[in-house]
Amino acid sequence: MNLNIALLPGDGVGPEVLKQAVKCLQAVEETFNHNFTYKEALVGAIAIHKKGNPLPDATLKLCKEADAVLFGAIGDPKYDNDPNSKIRPEQGLLALRKELGLFANIRPVQIFPTLIDNSPLKKDIIAGTDFTIYRELTGGIYFGEKKLNDEGTVASDLCEYSEKEISRIAHLAFKAAKNRKNKLTLIDKANVLESSRLWRKVVAKIGESYPDVALDFLFVDNAAMQIILNPSQFDVILTENMFGDIISDEGSVIGGSIGLLASASVGSESAMFEPIHGSYPQAKGKDIANPIASILSAAMFLEHFKLFEEAMAVREAVGKSLKKGIVTPDLDASSKYGTNQVGDFIADNIVDSEDDININDENIDLGKSTII
Repeated sequence: MNLNIALLPGDGVGPEVLKQAVKCLQAVEETFNHNFTYKEALVGAIAIHKKGNPLPDATLKLCKEADAVLFGAIGDPKYDNDPNSKIRPEQGLLALRKELGLFANIRPVQIFPTLIDNSPLKKDIIAGTDFTIYRELTGGIYFGEKKLNDEGTVASDLCEYSEKEISRIAHLAFKAAKNRKNKLTLIDKANVLESSRLWRKVVAKIGESYPDVALDFLFVDNAAMQIILNPSQFDVILTENMFGDIISDEGSVIGGSIGLLASASVGSESAMFEPIHGSYPQAKGKDIANPIASILSAAMFLEHFKLFEEAMAVREAVGKSLKKGIVTPDLDASSKYGTNQVGDFIADNIVDSEDDININDENIDLGKSTII
């Protein structure tokens, strides 16, 4: 398969982790005889610095012309610590989602058995956790009308949703549930918010078309508690933009590191794949950032184009790195492996399922693997 991929490394550790995802895709190309073309562009703080715009026109054009986008990370303390800044890196990501029509963000949350001890939660609570969050991505409070009075003392952000916006992501979530465990949970605040009441009304009506899928509802405050108390009860979670942002970050704690969680943002014509972690500026250039979320985002990219065997090969290579302890310090404080070594190991172990390989453990200490 021939695919054109737009690469947006972004800020902080974004370029470092995205580099490892590309290594893995190049290994997939070689192993499975595909041809991926990569073109890189600016976004975020670095784009503001160089172009004065967090989403330059050339970047948007490249993304619209590509088959898919791979994204690194976005954000810079310079802007985080300046509440008066009119231009912010995150505006580039929000604008990109809107311009590409990426209305659904898909975030899997699952436990890797070899990392169950890394979780701050008890084993018996998190065992068997495997759910996916469908977060609406282009509506709600993030994109609603914003007001600030002349004195700067009163501010408001409008949370607005239409039936169409709710319906299109609800259908995706129901279809996903049909292919999983036939359970969908809508998270809202329908006891307080009119927008949530519309969500509940629309989703309940659509649910009638999916009789095999059990539909239930949770208020977001209760849901936040239930995700910690009993995460294995969930299968597919559907929610609006801000609730989804918060809930998915909470879900990342279950696995023991936010550096493990991948995501896909999809629309009718475009798709973007990115780790859910931020730019982690404290780690920039130190070769300690966990690349696994970025690599698993590349696996989601492969699945999007129905390259399921290739995606499984990437996931199995990630599993080998976890089993062998070839991980960054966020997963093992005593680890001597860095971002690049972990990326190299995973890329080196992406193989066709028909291949029979053995890994030379003696060379793992060098950060390399020898296939014999």
